[in-house]
Formats: sequence, structure tokens, C-alpha cells
Amino acid sequence: MKQIETLTETERVDLHVHSTFSDGTATPREIVQMAAAAGLSAMALTDHDTAAGVREAQEAGDQLGLPVIPGAELSTQWKTKEIHIVGLFLDPDDEVFRDRLDDMRDGRDRRNRKMAELLTQRGMPIHYDELQARSGGTITRANFARYMLEKGYVNSIAQAFAEYIGDRCPCYVAREKTPAAAAVQMIHENGGAAILAHPLQYHLGKDGLDELVGQLADAGLDGIECWYSSFTAADTRDMLALAAKFHLLPSGGSDFHGANKPDIALGTGRGSLFVPGSTVAPIKARHEYWNGKR
Repeated sequence: MKQIETLTETERVDLHVHSTFSDGTATPREIVQMAAAAGLSAMALTDHDTAAGVREAQEAGDQLGLPVIPGAELSTQWKTKEIHIVGLFLDPDDEVFRDRLDDMRDGRDRRNRKMAELLTQRGMPIHYDELQARSGGTITRANFARYMLEKGYVNSIAQAFAEYIGDRCPCYVAREKTPAAAAVQMIHENGGAAILAHPLQYHLGKDGLDELVGQLADAGLDGIECWYSSFTAADTRDMLALAAKFHLLPSGGSDFHGANKPDIALGTGRGSLFVPGSTVAPIKARHEYWNGKR
């Protein structure tokens, strides 16, 4: 198996990937097989608010000689925005951390049940047990959208979001979220490295993004995604400059969800994504620092 500490800038990795344990459509084992077939040198499994699929992915990685970094993507709050923080090199067996993730999912479950009720009232019956069974793990709005498409309530996943469950739509329900700075601390207490996910997705503008990143850097944020499926080359340059400004490590990934985001491929995003393997060792070093503080 490759040693992740020695990965080079010419080797491709993917540090943001979702499986059936949240809102992806491929199992952890299937994703690892796909990653190996795609020639990745390492990958991280980062399901929403859970690390439950990590051990399955790591077992598959051991069999195929592909390093799998244990991770999770935490949904958090900053001002009025939902902000995602990716934890890398997490300990998935940490009971305190698992309990905290359970609490986060409980808030998600209350929100989801209310959304199911609102959709049902609008003539689109959502059978919650069936939705849970189809989702296999954490239910997100992407799971709702696929369910609605399969039931014939909408013609596309995009329509589900645009008309019913997107932000400010009639069946959208905001949920309780952990403050972003608290999530950074939570990841550190587990021994992981905290990375701000897809920073341009929050549409904060330059000053707003500087404020967010500055506050999270003060809270101990370790890194920021500088490579992402929707980023242009100019976006990546800007994010690398932002990382340097706040002394943060660069990270990145495809945000692969399988058929739920069919235009995004594992490792290559929309075709031009390349996250260099040399990003991994510095992130692992931060994990080792925080793990030593536990």
C-alpha cells in the first residue's frame, strides 16, 4: 500500500467523497473500487455527519492497496449560513465523537420529518420509513429529491430543489446546526484536522469569505478546500492565496455523490479537477498534532 506521507504533487487524490451512508449512491466498498480503477493514490470518505462507512471503506482499501483517510463532513452554522467543515484523519471509533454526531443527526431527523410532512400535505406523500431505507444512512435533501423523482412527483432532481426543497422554497425547513467554530473544536478533540469545505459555495463575496475564514482560523481551522469540482483555475488560485493569507493548508476533492450528482466523477470532478497527493502529508501532520493533544 502507498504511504500517504510520500505522495507527490503528480499523484491524484480525492479528499471529499460521499457514499450510501449519507447521500451518495455507491457503497463505501464500491467507491474504493472505483477510486482504485481511476488511478487515485488515496481518498477520504467524508459522509455527512457520520463516519459509519469508514471501516468498510478502509477494509476495501487494504485489500486493493489504496489508502482511505477516515473523515466526515459536518453541517454547521455561521451567522445565517450553513457552512460545511470536513474532518480528515478522524477516529471513527471515538464514542464521544459518535455521540455528538448522533446529536447532529437527531436535529437533521426532526427537520426531515417536518419536510416530509409538508411535502405530503402538498400531494407528494413521503413515507419516512421507506425514505430511510432507501437512503441507507444520513438523509439529506438530495435523498428527498431522488425519492421525489422515483415516485414521479417531479421530473428532475433540479426541479425538486427549485420548486419544493431548496432554500426559501415552501417545503424547506431549516434545522438546528452546530456553530462552525464549535465543530472545528469537536474535530480537534477527536484528533482530526478541520477543513472548510467548498468555500465559494456560500456566496459570501470576498469580504464575507475573509471574515468567515479569519474567524475560523482564529478558532483553529487547519485548512480550506482550494480544489473543487466547480472551481475554475482562477478560483483555485484565489483560494490558494486565501489559504496562504490565513496560514491554512490547502485541501480539495470532488464532492462525489454518484448518481445524485451525475456530472461529478470521482477524482476528476467535472473533468479537470486534480488534487495533488502532496497536500495529504501536511494535513496528516496537523492530525498528528491534534491527536497528541487528546
